[in-house]
Amino acid sequence: MNKDPMQNPKFKRSAVQPEQAQQLIMPYVKQLGTEQVPLTEARGRFLAESVRAPHPYPHFRRSGMDGYALRSEDTRGASTDQPITFEVIDAVPAGSLPNVPLRPGTAARIMTGAKVPDEADAVVMLEMTEKQEQDGRTWMTLKREISAGTNLTPVGRELQAEDLLLEAGRMISAGETTVLATFGYHQVQVRRRPRVAICSTGSELLRVEEPLQDGRIRNSNTYTLACQVQDAGGEPYILEAIADDLQLAKQRVMKALEEYDIVITTGGVSVGDYDIMADLVQGGSLNLLFNKVAMRPGSVTTAAVYKDKLLFALSGNPGACFVGFELFARPAIRGMLGAPDPYLPHMEAVLGQDYDKINNFTRFVRGSLQFKEGKVFVHPAKLDESGVMITIKDSEVLIVIPPTSTGVKAGQLVTAIRLPQGG
Repeated sequence: MNKDPMQNPKFKRSAVQPEQAQQLIMPYVKQLGTEQVPLTEARGRFLAESVRAPHPYPHFRRSGMDGYALRSEDTRGASTDQPITFEVIDAVPAGSLPNVPLRPGTAARIMTGAKVPDEADAVVMLEMTEKQEQDGRTWMTLKREISAGTNLTPVGRELQAEDLLLEAGRMISAGETTVLATFGYHQVQVRRRPRVAICSTGSELLRVEEPLQDGRIRNSNTYTLACQVQDAGGEPYILEAIADDLQLAKQRVMKALEEYDIVITTGGVSVGDYDIMADLVQGGSLNLLFNKVAMRPGSVTTAAVYKDKLLFALSGNPGACFVGFELFARPAIRGMLGAPDPYLPHMEAVLGQDYDKINNFTRFVRGSLQFKEGKVFVHPAKLDESGVMITIKDSEVLIVIPPTSTGVKAGQLVTAIRLPQGG
């Protein structure tokens, strides 16, 4: 006797809320090991350990101006009517050291960034002085008093020795690189990048380089996901697409789970006769976390665990695949890298136009940002259906539209999730 197909577990799914789905994933997100990389290769990596200043910065008193280093007490009484003249007995370019000690009534010509002589406590800028030369000697005249500390950067003005420079979990970009290079960190201890396998399913898929065929589509999701993995900080590995064959899919996916840190599939998670991923995650080898989320697009988004390895089975629809990654897979990757807050930033914004769709589930609507009159406005994309791909390229935010039976009117405050921008 044939079994009722509607008794198949993939037809009897219990939806979890998006926030609950994220919480179900996070216990399985473990920070990866560490590796040391050259500073030149550290951009975009996450520090595995906190970094402290090995010395104060600056570590010597330096000049903030081109001018003359002198003793401020020697300038007392200087004015337009009573200028004071100093003999210039030394010259200190940046990178050099003073040659002779300053005596009362003497000064040293000095350049920006150069070490200030120990006897000096101020630097007067060049434009405030007049220079004379006579009998092979150089003189400088000053017509105003100079306070101690003028144009002089003291030792440790920015940082003292052992001050915290960068905390563990911080992503390295231009500013962090400046700090690390300044303190001589030419090798950096960072978290290993998660190795993320990406695999599309479906007999309808063509390789990108293949000619178009009637009834078939090119495998674009794989390349979208590879970019998203890189943006999140992982290393993508594109695997060969899997045709609609359950046993083959199981074999490939289980092999990938053994070899990689995370596996992401796209397609085959719905309830159709050939939606093999929906059947695979019910097979007993995997610990199913959820297979339905109360969200649009991507309600069939699925997550499972195998030996502490996460499997994300995302929708084959481009829009749903894109959103599912950003909400669930991206935080997992960032968490494995040690990011203190793995989730995308949220902001409050004004809805720029009516959104009339009625929702039983929360909608994550692709949209754009606008800054106007001191406020942040968000505008839903004109085409935002699950299967639409063209608006992904213009999406700056996901606008969160809660369940509603009336829609949401322009001018209402909504939550917007800021999408990562390439660069």
